[in-house]
Amino acid sequence: MMDRIIDIRSDTVTQPTPEMRRAMAEAPVGDDVYGDDPTVNRLEQLAAEFSGKEAALFVPSGTMGNQLAIMTHTRRGDAVICGRNAHVLVHEVGASAVLSGVTLDPVDSPDDIIHPHLLEKAIREDDLHCPPTTLLCVENALATGRVVPLEEMEAIYTAAKARGLMVHMDGARLFNAAVALGVPAAQVAKCTDSVMFCLSKGLCAPVGSMLAGSREFITRARKNRKILGGAMRQCGILAAAGILALTEMPGQLETDHQNAAWLRQRIAKIPGVQVKADGIQINMVFFTVQRPDQVIRALPEKLLERGIKINGVSAGEFRFVTNHDVTREDLAYVADCLEALLA
Repeated sequence: MMDRIIDIRSDTVTQPTPEMRRAMAEAPVGDDVYGDDPTVNRLEQLAAEFSGKEAALFVPSGTMGNQLAIMTHTRRGDAVICGRNAHVLVHEVGASAVLSGVTLDPVDSPDDIIHPHLLEKAIREDDLHCPPTTLLCVENALATGRVVPLEEMEAIYTAAKARGLMVHMDGARLFNAAVALGVPAAQVAKCTDSVMFCLSKGLCAPVGSMLAGSREFITRARKNRKILGGAMRQCGILAAAGILALTEMPGQLETDHQNAAWLRQRIAKIPGVQVKADGIQINMVFFTVQRPDQVIRALPEKLLERGIKINGVSAGEFRFVTNHDVTREDLAYVADCLEALLA
């Protein structure tokens, strides 16, 4: 057994780096509600630059960033188009209905991309009985581990604007998408009116996400953040880690991607393991196990006994997520343990 825990449940489990901890301890702070925190102001300036937008807003979580975007772009009673597996639909506790009073219209797509022809079909009719469709929510990277090509993003955006829709991107792993595509993050976010991205996943900050868009949009989102209780005071202590997340950590994501690719190849050699490899471009490994249900259900507990944390099977699949705190040696140990348990 390892002398520490290897956690591959998600990249949300990453720990702040020693440099982040020092920056947090030494950060100059002020009251951010008054706009007086210089560290927050610097983070928001950097986030706008990195995303190619006019302005940005520091928020406590990705869910709040997405919900602020929906609240700011829409009016109560509007309809919002999203993917069937979109985070805003599946993992945000119905917040869009509770907070913004909007209807989410999910689109079924084999690859989870809302292609222009699917978008066109999802837009509500201009009819007395229908809510107006005003917003499209897209994702990049996708939760499936795939990345939407830039030309497809442009086609989707063009189609949405032709129908008068605003476009928001849940870019929780925006920088993973950028690394996979070999372009700056601003290129990935270009064909959007707003974008949210997380600082606390693979970028290792302990807390926080950014919402970016036009100055006018961010001014309204800032007021909505206050409504939701997301305004913070001397939060430069947190923003200091976010600055390093943006300036130091994106280049580390390629290692996470390479480690995931290595792990996919390694566990594909284990009898009874079927790895989903087609199209996976970021730091995720999806696989199924051909064993009795009791063996499959017991894997998380058995691996934890060996110092490895994983999530249980979901929709028949396991998902491992590589991250900054997990080395290639760690992953070799994970694969060896998995192979031994399935022998």
